Amino acid sequence: MELEFSGEVWFWRGPAPWYFVTVPEAGCRELAAASGAVSYGWGMIPVTAWIGQVSWTTSLWPKDGRYIVPVKAAVRKATGVEEGDEVTVRLALDL
Repeated sequence: MELEFSGEVWFWRGPAPWYFVTVPEAGCRELAAASGAVSYGWGMIPVTAWIGQVSWTTSLWPKDGRYIVPVKAAVRKATGVEEGDEVTVRLALDL
């Protein structure tokens, strides 16, 4: 399964700060339907993600009934992405 969407990069200032993009509701419904086959602990879903030509492996995190995509520092640096930027993200579930 592949999914492509646009969203804003946001910063979580928790004890372990991180940057994320939230998957839109329609995409979350598709992911939830597939999650039973691929999810591991805490509802995490393993994916390969792309912003532009930069790809990385990660896991989608469930949050408030949706999924969020963690965006690594190396990816932000390589793509020039900062908090508040609108980005297009492509996801492929890792089966």
